[in-house]
Formats: sequence, structure tokens, C-alpha cells
Amino acid sequence: MKSPLLSLPGAVPAEGLDEGVAAHYGDLFREQRALADGTGFVDLSHRGVVTVSGDDRLGWLHLLLTQHVSELPAGEATEALILSAHGHIEHALYLVDDGETVWAHVEPGTQDALIAYLESMKFFYRVEVADRTAEYAVVHLPAGSIAEVPEDVVVRETPYGRDLFLPRADLESYAEKAGPPAGILAHEALRVEQHRPRLGFETDHRTIPHELGWIGSAVHLQKGCYRGQETVARVQNLGKPPRRLVFLHLDGSEVHLPAAGTELRVADEGPDGRKIGFVTTSVRHHELGPVALALVKRNVPVDARLLAGTTAAAQEVVVEP
Repeated sequence: MKSPLLSLPGAVPAEGLDEGVAAHYGDLFREQRALADGTGFVDLSHRGVVTVSGDDRLGWLHLLLTQHVSELPAGEATEALILSAHGHIEHALYLVDDGETVWAHVEPGTQDALIAYLESMKFFYRVEVADRTAEYAVVHLPAGSIAEVPEDVVVRETPYGRDLFLPRADLESYAEKAGPPAGILAHEALRVEQHRPRLGFETDHRTIPHELGWIGSAVHLQKGCYRGQETVARVQNLGKPPRRLVFLHLDGSEVHLPAAGTELRVADEGPDGRKIGFVTTSVRHHELGPVALALVKRNVPVDARLLAGTTAAAQEVVVEP
């Protein structure tokens, strides 16, 4: 869904999974600094919006999600995953309940598959699942923002800022009042700095929650059964995940960032050494310079210097080996 804010001055369209919103508005680092200072907003209107209403909504979702939501207080934000039977991550949901309806935003283009799964699990429960993407747009206000939030707009309040479920018809008028716009690249740079994984970026078809540090924030270890729980419990109690998320400081002298999927090797073994992982997201940060998130094999020494393709990289632990 193409955002009307792409008509704002300086807007450059994003590509790939974030197609439909602006990559930036002409000054990437200025936009990052604004968000870090708590000003401006990010247009996330390309993300899917799904609601679940009905008397049984929280108890029903509790049976399906990795998070404990059966007693989720109204207005309290949380995040949750849906796993395959083998414990691999299939969906990531960013949730809030307004007292009558659970609102979730999800990765662009994933809402159809998510809704199909939820519909297949309704059985006799009193719930209604709806795709609200055409009606509502997600707008992100950074932490510390004092921008006004319109009345009756559902808000997810998190340590990283507020996510607004704004009526799509109000998107352009709200943008005029919300401060300078920041593109998705600025938002991504801060996400990488904060070591926060993202479905479709830090995940592949075999990713399990432990590898990305999603235990706790999106996976509750003391809740009842859900699909994929056996894998979560087995890894938690009996072993370690095969891979771990790391934060990379990249050689700043390189002109180009290593693309997602770039193979990682131990620098001492040279560019022809064994593959030990791959880059998932790389960005240029306004203070840290070029940095990235990556997945590496669990047994890679935490002090090993790496090569991302031909780019030197120093790793910082995100998930303990």
C-alpha cells in the first residue's frame, strides 16, 4: 500500500520489504538525530494492521501466542510470536488491547497468512478477526516525543516510543502537525542500535526465538501450551540455540555496506575461510558509523574478529553463546 506521504518534499521511496513508505526525506543523519532527540515521526503505514475482538479474545490468543496475554491489562503494550510445530518463527505481532479489541501491527504483507491461521483456530471461541490495514495506518513517535496524539486513537506505549493506529484518512493531516518526518532508514538505524530483531530481516525459515533474544520480550516461559512450545522448552532447559544474534561494528572506510545475506567468516581464516554466519541488517548510524546485526554460529568466539564479505567487522554480544 503506497503511502500518501511519499509526496512530501525530499521523499525517496524505500525498496524491498519496506516498499510503500519513504526510505528518507533527503537527510538520513538529520532524521536519525531527530528521532534520537524525541522529535518527528516515522510513517509505518505499509505495515499490516489486524484486530481481534470478542469476549474470548485474550484467552483465545493466549492459547496461540508465545506471550502471556490472558490477563493483559488494557493499554499495556506487548509483543508475541507465532511458531511452527517445530518451533520456528512464523509471525511477529506488536500488540495492545484497548479494553474491547486487541490491535496488532505486523510485517508488511504478512497479515493475510496470519489471519488465515487465526481463522483456522477459531473453533467455538467468541472472537472476530479482521484485517484493518486499509482503514488504519501505523505511525511511530519516538521515545520522548511530546507530539499530540488525537483523541480515540489506539496507542502502543513502549520504551522505544509510541505506535499510533491512526485512521488512514487522517495520515496526511496528522503529518502536518507531528513534526519533521523521518524515513524508514532512520527508524531501522535506531532499531539496529537497540539490537531489536525484526521478522523477515533477522529471521529465516529455521530461526527459533532463543537465537534472537526474543525470550522474555516476546516469549513467556511460564505460560501454558502453544504450538512450538516443546522446542522452546527443550532449548531453554537442555541445550543452546545453534546460532546467536550479534551486533557488528563495520570498517568505516568501506564505501558500500555489506548487504543482507553477506557471508561472515573469521578474519584470521581469510576471505576463503569457513562460513560462520551472515549479515541480516546493515545501516549507517549517525554516531556509531556503519553497523549491522548478524547471525553467527553459537560457538564462534565472542572476541573473534570477522569479515563480512571483504569488510572487517568487530562483534558485540547480543545473545550469549
